[in-house]
Amino acid sequence: MKWSIIRVGIVAMFMGMATIVLGMTDDDREQRRAERHQRKLQQYKSGWNRLIPKYQNVQYAGSMGLLSLGVGWDYGRKKQWETEIMFGLIPRFSSNKAKVTFTLKQNYAPWEVSLGGKWWLEPLVTGLYMNTVLSDDFWVKEPEKYPNNYYKFSTRVRFHIFTGQRIAFDLGPHSPFRRITAFYELSTCDLYIISSATNKYVRTWDILSLSFGVKLHIL
Repeated sequence: MKWSIIRVGIVAMFMGMATIVLGMTDDDREQRRAERHQRKLQQYKSGWNRLIPKYQNVQYAGSMGLLSLGVGWDYGRKKQWETEIMFGLIPRFSSNKAKVTFTLKQNYAPWEVSLGGKWWLEPLVTGLYMNTVLSDDFWVKEPEKYPNNYYKFSTRVRFHIFTGQRIAFDLGPHSPFRRITAFYELSTCDLYIISSATNKYVRTWDILSLSFGVKLHIL
């Protein structure tokens, strides 16, 4: 008896599904196809939208050039993670030509504090970045003209760590930018850390670099 009831239920279910499918008009099928296409298109656009930079930034000093310009992306549940790419300029000074640097930077800003009104403070920002000079005058691997292990480090690539703070102001809806942020950073690099660890005459303040910058938030 129970099996008969189950069998009747299964047959009724399949008949109902067949009725729904057969009852669909060409317009219904076309509408469903259009909806599926729209969903796929939206997912495609959403994926590409993630590549649009969220802000522009300008930074003075920081061992990445006298002045550096770049763009960045913030992400995470609280937008606490940031990735930046920057190009900097090293003026001629004593060399025969100016040089360009490239920097890949990862920031972490765990929280922000409201100062009232449209003002915000990010009391702790930290991170690391890799910087390279785009010039053949510098090298990653020691040239053959030098004795083996004469230079035990690369002159082209430096790895840095930093910490700093930011203060931000939310702009009005008619401004081309959502927010403007000013910041400072104290940084050092791998070579300076090694020098400090192996040379007792190198003080902590000798290996730190101070830099300043501004971020213009678009999104």
